[in-house]
Amino acid sequence: MKHTKLIISVMLLLGFGLTGLQAQEAILATGGEASGNGGSVSYSVGQVTYTTNTGTNGYSAAEGVQQPYEISVVFGLEEINSINLHLSVFPNPATDVLNLKVDDYNNEKLSYQLYDIKGKLLEGKELTVSETQIQTNTLVPSTYFLKVIRDNKVIKTFKVIKN
Repeated sequence: MKHTKLIISVMLLLGFGLTGLQAQEAILATGGEASGNGGSVSYSVGQVTYTTNTGTNGYSAAEGVQQPYEISVVFGLEEINSINLHLSVFPNPATDVLNLKVDDYNNEKLSYQLYDIKGKLLEGKELTVSETQIQTNTLVPSTYFLKVIRDNKVIKTFKVIKN
C-alpha cells in the first residue's frame, strides 16, 4: 500500500510538472543540418519566431527565418524604338544543339552568354551571323540562362532547359 501511494504521488507530481512544459512554438515544414568548409548550420523551414543578428561588417542573419536565394531574370527591356530585334531560341528543351536566331540582323555588335543555374558563366561569344548554333551536348541536364547582349546591356534573357 505504501508503495502504491508513492507511485501515485510521483505520477501526480510528474503530471502537474509536465503540463507547464512547452516544446515548439510552431509545427515545422522541414529542417536539417548543412555543413561545409566555412562551418555548419542547423535550419528549419516554417518557423514563426525569429531573431536577427547583425555583425560588425553590416551583414545580418535572421535565425529561424528561411533565407531565400533568388535569381532575377530579365526577359527584355522596355520597348525602345531604336531596338528592332526579334530573337528566338529553339529547340527548347535542347538536347545537342541550341539555335539562337536574330531576325533583322544588320551586322550589329551582339553577343551571347550562357549561364548555369548558379550564375556561373559557361560560354560567351560574339554573334556574327543571323543564326548561331550553341553546342549543348557537353552540358548536364539542367536549367540554363542564355543572355543576348548589345553595348554591354542585356537585351533579352532566355530560360533554356537541357534534356
